[in-house]
Amino acid sequence: MKISLLCIGKTDDGFVRTGIDTYTKRLRHYINFEVIIIPDVKNAKNLSREQQKIKEGELILRQVSNNDLLILLDERGFEYRSIEFSRFLEKKMLESVHHLVFVIGGPYGFADDVYRRASQQLSLSKMTFSHQMIRLFFVEQVYRAFTILRGEPYHHE
Repeated sequence: MKISLLCIGKTDDGFVRTGIDTYTKRLRHYINFEVIIIPDVKNAKNLSREQQKIKEGELILRQVSNNDLLILLDERGFEYRSIEFSRFLEKKMLESVHHLVFVIGGPYGFADDVYRRASQQLSLSKMTFSHQMIRLFFVEQVYRAFTILRGEPYHHE
């Protein structure tokens, strides 16, 4: 299985980029994992929120094939504890899912077309975090999930 994280816009904060790079490198020992950055929508300041979501949605859907399992990171999504998330990933591997694609949208959420295409929505917390921090938190949680599946001492419960 391959896991991709699609994100709108580059990561500006150096410490966040460093953290993402650290966990991405660690993940190479477990799974084919990549972070795909979709450029910010051009002239977004001249667009309404809905227009911006639609444009971002078009860019997101271009990155997803018909066979990919698409999961949106969305504040209204289902919440897992870390062990539950590791079991979720394990289940997808056992189901022979070839490509699992998680998406962090833009500042206004996702267009309706993206919600319709997605299989599920996942929330990392009831709290609101910056899109930059969510990238780091998510990559760390994927790493944590694989250490749990391998019985390694990273996660303590």
